[in-house]
Amino acid sequence: MRRLVPVPAVPGPELYRALRAAVDGSGPALLPVSNDPAEAARVLVALKPEQPVEQDVCLVVPTSGSTGEPKGVLLTADCLLASAAAAVSYLGGPGSWWLPLPVTHIGGLQVVLRSLLAGHEPYLGTVPHEARYCSLVPTQLRRLLVTHPAELARYEAVLLGGAAAPPDLLDAARSAQVRIVTTYGMTETSGGCVYDGLPLPGVSVDVADRIVLSGPVVAQGYRLRPDLTAASFAGDRFTTSDLGELVDGRLHVLGRADDLIVTGGEKVAPLAVEVALAGHPAVVDVVVVGVPDAEWGSQVVAVVVLRADLTLAAAREVVGAAVSRVAAPRSLVVVEALPHVSGGKVDRAAARLLAFDAVAHAAAADQEQGP
Repeated sequence: MRRLVPVPAVPGPELYRALRAAVDGSGPALLPVSNDPAEAARVLVALKPEQPVEQDVCLVVPTSGSTGEPKGVLLTADCLLASAAAAVSYLGGPGSWWLPLPVTHIGGLQVVLRSLLAGHEPYLGTVPHEARYCSLVPTQLRRLLVTHPAELARYEAVLLGGAAAPPDLLDAARSAQVRIVTTYGMTETSGGCVYDGLPLPGVSVDVADRIVLSGPVVAQGYRLRPDLTAASFAGDRFTTSDLGELVDGRLHVLGRADDLIVTGGEKVAPLAVEVALAGHPAVVDVVVVGVPDAEWGSQVVAVVVLRADLTLAAAREVVGAAVSRVAAPRSLVVVEALPHVSGGKVDRAAARLLAFDAVAHAAAADQEQGP
């Protein structure tokens, strides 16, 4: 019976050889673990590598470890190779890749796999001139547009995923002549499977209550969690936690269902508010969360990084005009930087705590001042 072997998620020949052997069946299945001892310990306790690996699985990728007990996504060689082939088909052919993403996550692992299939090891370090493609998260793109715009413009495609891309960031990339391909997907779909709003070859997208993704890229389920598997997987169909809509055949992601804010009985999608505020010239970065409110049930709070002054009244006016008055933030929390989890995604749980503390502090100060 095939073993599941933890492997340090460090780019280099050892990982590349192990991944190639896992995919072609000549080596054990792999469980990438972080160099952070606490995070690695959580993964090992939850995913139990000492127990036999599920049939046909070659890679178990932990996900959601920053917000709760890690889940191990069961990926087969077939689904990984289907994803890599579909991506290469969309991009116009194989080529060399630059790897700035961590290989604890599926985005980085897919860059390694696509590189190996093309006969190259991925480039590491600073932005190389030789690579044909790279994959980034929005935070990385924003920084590189300041430090290395000319280098990015040499790439035939810069895949952008991991989080919603603010319109101002996409505009800045296009102005710098960077060829951006926006991607949507997750570990459960072997990485990005919708490029520029369109499903990759072999992938289907449906929108009912949630976004449903189907095709050969879909994983088997979650390791040692038949309950979670049954709730989200049905054959080659995966029901995501995201809301979306199809407009002229293109998928528009509206945000996670769990992130919806119900205020005064109305539902507010944080992503729409974030997009509106991100377009303001004073805003560098923004995340929108809900915090408990005695009158409204929850109130909309914008946690922002600013380059210039922005009043709450001005922020409410922007959102009211672009989205709705209900969606306009009732509090504005200014921070030096947004909290992030590994991989570059905004840590919404941490941002929610920041917002809760700031709102509570402001309320206490108002009570001390009196009428």
